[in-house]
Amino acid sequence: MSFPKIGNMAPTFSLHNHLDEVVDLKEFRGQKTVVLYFYPKAMTPGCTTQACGLRDSQAELSARDVVVFGISPDPVKKLAKFVERDNLNFSLLSDEDHAVADQYGAWGPKKFMGKEFDGILRTTFIVGKDGRLKAVMDKFKTKTHHDDLLAQLDALAL
Repeated sequence: MSFPKIGNMAPTFSLHNHLDEVVDLKEFRGQKTVVLYFYPKAMTPGCTTQACGLRDSQAELSARDVVVFGISPDPVKKLAKFVERDNLNFSLLSDEDHAVADQYGAWGPKKFMGKEFDGILRTTFIVGKDGRLKAVMDKFKTKTHHDDLLAQLDALAL
């Protein structure tokens, strides 16, 4: 599967967040730059490192008028536990059937410990206030993802 084309409208969606509220991407058009980051599984070491980096960068992201959404195939209840456990200050969205991940090209073949399976491909998408895809980040370390994201946002000057 391939990523949506930069410059095109970002695929729209409505998903439930960790509070079981519906979040619709269209609601942010004309309002905020949106960061969508797809991660494999709540409360695992790499995903926790990545989420906490974003949590700790919230002031810098807010100063850039950015709202962050983490998307995984986890159910809403598990997302709520993750937010509570790690004091996350942004919404996590449940994509249990991975339909949104499919739309964004963030679902595909992976290898882990010699086994091949389909799953979330750790990817971050930046959607401008105009609703268009501005950047795709798929080469980063979970430990520095937040710094890489801030640098990408600055380079885009959104």
